[in-house]
Amino acid sequence: SAVGRGPEVPFSSEAYRISATSRGKELRLTLAPLGPGPAQDLVFRFGMSGSFRLCPAAQPPRHAHLRFLTGESPPRALCFVDARRFGSWRLGDAWQPGRGPCVLSEYQAFRENVLKNLEDKAFDKPICEALLNQKFFNGIGNYLRAEILYRLKIPPFEKARTVLEALKDQEQARRKKNPSLTLSKKLKLMRENPDLLELCHTVPMEVIAAEKKLLDPDHSDNYAAFKDWLQCYLVPGMSSLRDRSGRTIWFQGEPGPMAPKGQTSRKKRAQLTADPKALTPKVTTRASKRQPRAAAKPPKPATEEEEEASDRPRKARSRGRRKVTAAPASPEPEAPVKAQRSRRTSGRRGRGEAGSP
Repeated sequence: SAVGRGPEVPFSSEAYRISATSRGKELRLTLAPLGPGPAQDLVFRFGMSGSFRLCPAAQPPRHAHLRFLTGESPPRALCFVDARRFGSWRLGDAWQPGRGPCVLSEYQAFRENVLKNLEDKAFDKPICEALLNQKFFNGIGNYLRAEILYRLKIPPFEKARTVLEALKDQEQARRKKNPSLTLSKKLKLMRENPDLLELCHTVPMEVIAAEKKLLDPDHSDNYAAFKDWLQCYLVPGMSSLRDRSGRTIWFQGEPGPMAPKGQTSRKKRAQLTADPKALTPKVTTRASKRQPRAAAKPPKPATEEEEEASDRPRKARSRGRRKVTAAPASPEPEAPVKAQRSRRTSGRRGRGEAGSP
């Protein structure tokens, strides 16, 4: 499209097949002609809102920045849709340099890459920030890091090296104790007592292997199932802080020793009250406490857009919101006051009573 930021794709064919393979947060498409001619590879990054949709060519969705047309009648279009335009594509088959092994398809290489490089300065940072470093955690994003740390009850601002060196020691002790473990026994141990690196593999697999395509943007019921799957990210009652790169991390409990200074934990105002007879927990808000007679409305489900809004700096609260009751006219003129009056007007003066000299 005219507003697309990606390069022109120099490919044309009467009939071609599209195949795809993924690695971490990247997807490679291969356009292979069914007749003579060279193939064309494209590597995509999706940003926050990028996705592919198949739709009638005459009715493309908004923000369809790249379209692959079918030869049928009427034609359809496979569209790369990206409302925020954070996504991108580039020509060629090379993955972006500097990205580590994929947490899904290259788990063993991913694990070894992390544990053998713990001296890297990336692990001087809090674990929540290290998990977004694609050099070591290729495929982990904002919601996944929150879910992984929550399941293990790891404070998000604990030092990354402290967390991961413990895994290295545990792995060495396990090998000495059971040097002849078979693959099936290793997998069993992983399922029963997963560590952080194992959850970096199994948690995203839960989303991919779900019966419903949880992240399908065209089906709202699937997205509702995805929100039900979430245990921490955007969940009412959880705390949140912005890390040093400005991303919001959701967690429960203490943030950890490396939490940003001068920033208070922002907690969802909705407090969940357990009710064993109810299918869903009761919600008690501060507003309902102040106004017990009013019917308490359930809070609207948080969206990613709301989370983005919460990442932005809040405007300072306007001052002087209190309403001051004007004093009745005095029968005698008052002496001019040289000192600046306080914003707060006492009740005595509000009722027209004489104040102390």
